[in-house]
Amino acid sequence: MTLENQDTITGDNLRQKTRTIQKNKMRKNKVYLSFMTIVLLLCVFQIAYSAILNTSKIVFYRGKIIKARELKEAALQKNKRLKNELDNFNSTNRVESIARNNLKMAGESEVLVIINTPDVEAKPKTKKEKLIEFIKKNIVDKVIHPNQETNPDFILP
Repeated sequence: MTLENQDTITGDNLRQKTRTIQKNKMRKNKVYLSFMTIVLLLCVFQIAYSAILNTSKIVFYRGKIIKARELKEAALQKNKRLKNELDNFNSTNRVESIARNNLKMAGESEVLVIINTPDVEAKPKTKKEKLIEFIKKNIVDKVIHPNQETNPDFILP
């Protein structure tokens, strides 16, 4: 009885075949593990990026919440103050004081006396101040704005 595949049974040839099969399996395993490592690294980077992004959003929105609360408190304070003013304004004493002080009104048996105080007299101008005023009125306005009317609000430093 002769064996046809007697070469495969010998130890050297069989060892080479098993080594090549094992090397191929190892190569496939290495490629698979490298691919899985890259996928896991991408997942870790995505998770880290999302965590950083969410943290920054949380900080930003908490700042907005704090500002909104401050605005709400300011609005409540203003509302309270306006309600107090409205209550004071509706009273007859307040209406009477506004009429007397701001509108210059008097009661039935009262006489209204208004004392006008004269304006404070301007101190005499020096020659230098008069010269500067003359230059402003006559020369600068004509040179800077030749076709426009002189503007009393326009002041040169």
